[in-house]
Amino acid sequence: MTQDARFMAAAIALAERGRGRTAPNPNVGCIIVRDGRVIGRGWTQPGGRPHAEAMALAQAGASVEGATVYVTLEPCAHHSIRGPACSDLLVAAKPARVVAAIVDPDPRTAGAGFARLRGAGITVVEGVLAEAARRSMAGFLIRQAQGRPRVTLKLAMSLDGMIARANGESRWITGAAARAHGHLERSRHEAILVGRGTVEADSPRLDVRLPGLEERSPRRILLSSSSGPSAWEAITAPSEIAALAGVDHLMVEGGAQTAAAFLRTDLVDRLLLYRAPILIGAGRPALGDIGLNSLAEAHGRWKMTDSRMLGIDRLEVYERA
Repeated sequence: MTQDARFMAAAIALAERGRGRTAPNPNVGCIIVRDGRVIGRGWTQPGGRPHAEAMALAQAGASVEGATVYVTLEPCAHHSIRGPACSDLLVAAKPARVVAAIVDPDPRTAGAGFARLRGAGITVVEGVLAEAARRSMAGFLIRQAQGRPRVTLKLAMSLDGMIARANGESRWITGAAARAHGHLERSRHEAILVGRGTVEADSPRLDVRLPGLEERSPRRILLSSSSGPSAWEAITAPSEIAALAGVDHLMVEGGAQTAAAFLRTDLVDRLLLYRAPILIGAGRPALGDIGLNSLAEAHGRWKMTDSRMLGIDRLEVYERA
């Protein structure tokens, strides 16, 4: 791995700290390096400000001149009442190089940030670890391109694809490690959605129960034609997720008909499949009808991006092919 790639990987890791907390702004990471040593680092803070570059520049102080700045997204070029443009901050700080992963698709910046830096004599390198950065900021990028949040569908099931026994018993299919990972995933989403049947059968809390992350519990959304419990929001169709303000990452947790509805309308971008080493037999399947007209339609839709053991359970992560 080259030095540029190594420091960009670290910046992407920092960006992950803000995922699910920065909407409508992207979760960006930034590292400033001088003579091979990190002198400043930052990531977009909750609510979208300060930006990652502003945080890293404040930490580095007067040492930025001649340094290299690694940032996962093109520095913004538009002015805001909430703070100055990051490209202007960088021009004033005078680094020798700015290494960025991807161009900002926001039309207010979209290349203008890079142009401003180059106009000030700063070397700009684009495209370093671009795919990893896109995956990290997928919620923001999908919102920009499609006007809706990125949707992750989570399914915890037995080896034979069941999410509960025939009588509805489902606690617990997976073990403690898999459930903890599920809570970590919740903390990286602004909102979590279930169907009416799940609410009535399980009375789910849908919060984050990991020490230190409790305040990152997502907003609770109900897919139903009627209102949900107190403090819940309700939508009547999957297409209405586009109107969820401040939500760039949405997790769908159940049940089978709700999961199928999102797949049937082609609104799922990512699958989290937790498989427990058990067989249930006659039970409740993980999915209902997803609208396939032929088996051929099922192929080529998903690519695996991660697979790991969580205790005795296996996690598989798939994204749109």
